[in-house]
Amino acid sequence: MGAQQVRERFAELYGAEPEGVWAAPGRVNLIGEHTDYNDGFVMPFALPHRATAAVSRRTDGVLRLHSADAEGPVVELSLDALAPQSDENWTAYPAGVVWALREAGHAITGADVHLASTVPTGAGLSSSAALEVVVALALNDLYDLGLQRWQLARLCQRAENVYVGAPTGIMDQTASACCESGHALFLDTRDLSQQQIPFDLAAEGLRLLVVDTQVKHAHSGGEYGKRRAGCEKGAALLGVDALRDIAYADLDAALARLGDEDEVRRLVRHVVTEDQRVERVVALLRAGETRSIGPVLTEGHASLRDDFRISCPELDLVVDTALANGALGARMTGGGFGGSAIVLAEATDVDTLTKAAEEAFAAAGFTAPRVFEAVPSAGARQVN
Repeated sequence: MGAQQVRERFAELYGAEPEGVWAAPGRVNLIGEHTDYNDGFVMPFALPHRATAAVSRRTDGVLRLHSADAEGPVVELSLDALAPQSDENWTAYPAGVVWALREAGHAITGADVHLASTVPTGAGLSSSAALEVVVALALNDLYDLGLQRWQLARLCQRAENVYVGAPTGIMDQTASACCESGHALFLDTRDLSQQQIPFDLAAEGLRLLVVDTQVKHAHSGGEYGKRRAGCEKGAALLGVDALRDIAYADLDAALARLGDEDEVRRLVRHVVTEDQRVERVVALLRAGETRSIGPVLTEGHASLRDDFRISCPELDLVVDTALANGALGARMTGGGFGGSAIVLAEATDVDTLTKAAEEAFAAAGFTAPRVFEAVPSAGARQVN
């Protein structure tokens, strides 16, 4: 749905034109999975798929929310009644942002919001972060809060962690807020320093496909939280603030110190090796060796499958099928337990790989996957 359609629907719902229309994208994470809450490195880029919001201010302490993607009328909430984990619906994401802004001392007095999103939900492409960031940016602009993009990302993460109750890291919100077209974002999640790394696949005759397995996942589910708790346990046992502090060269010695903590050992091994994979991908892209990142992506999938244990049969089938049909590399992306995989391929192989994935899913009795090209796109911005 385009910005003008969102604007027109807002006027129908609320009886007046919105003060503006904003958009924030979903993201694909190229490499660096489950490293963000371990103070590590990540490398996402923004998708052309985005959440769009028409927004106006109110002065009566009321928040009114409506989504083109959810059945039902306008939802009306009192700002003073907003409370963490009081809402299990989609409205928790934009309401959580308003709550987080007010908790941080910003004088938000209300808003009317109409949302529409083209980011697939449950596909590991950060549909929730897109909702959060688009509302945060709109309110930042309308209320002249003067917050930087990284500050908005932090507030959106707080909304998701505390208000929604999902223990996610900072990557998704930062990607949605800060990515640039034609680049991947090399983000240090400890100090939030950012480097925009050129990532123009089309210029090199390459494509990155997203294969949405249609297996839905939910970050607020228990398994994600268990992995995070296990990583925190590993850091505590090793006497460091976060697993980021374990150098790759010291990994074997660190694993030996964990004794019979087999599950924690696997989690630690994944995080430390994944941070190193991010650094390898950055170095290869800077050297102009884009094709050479393929095997690194595939290594990442094996680690997520075998050590972090968050893959599923559908994701493994995508990766195995892609590699068997000429892909340069492939891995699951996102939080795991479903969602999407990414496939790095020569442009000339896209049709073959798409057909192979569809046929493999049909043969396995799985729901047909959704396959589309991931184009590194712009971050959040006002569009109308």
